[in-house]
Amino acid sequence: MAKTILTVDDSASIRQMVSFTLKDAGYSVSEAVDGQDGLDKARAGNFNLVFTDQNMPRMDGLTLIKQLRGLPQYKTVPILMLTTESSDGMKAQGRAAGATGWLVKPFDPQKLLEVVRKVIG
Repeated sequence: MAKTILTVDDSASIRQMVSFTLKDAGYSVSEAVDGQDGLDKARAGNFNLVFTDQNMPRMDGLTLIKQLRGLPQYKTVPILMLTTESSDGMKAQGRAAGATGWLVKPFDPQKLLEVVRKVIG
């Protein structure tokens, strides 16, 4: 059975690019339009990996990560930030919130897949 990945981003074009890249590599992908939508979908399903943007309406990425880490089924699930934010301070906040890793937009599809394979196989 394919590994399932949740991608959370308020940009439809980013969600489409991430989904296309992951589906093409054999992963099953669900999309969420912001952090609150992502949290709702994460609660309703079981994902092997979560990608989240930082800057989104209703709930930002760091808040989403903290909320997910508070759920028993997401204590150990890899959560990767995929964002334009690249400052060391923001990355430190991401690690403190529970992010597994950090990718900066625009992303290289091959690099994205390398990271995914590293964290979930």
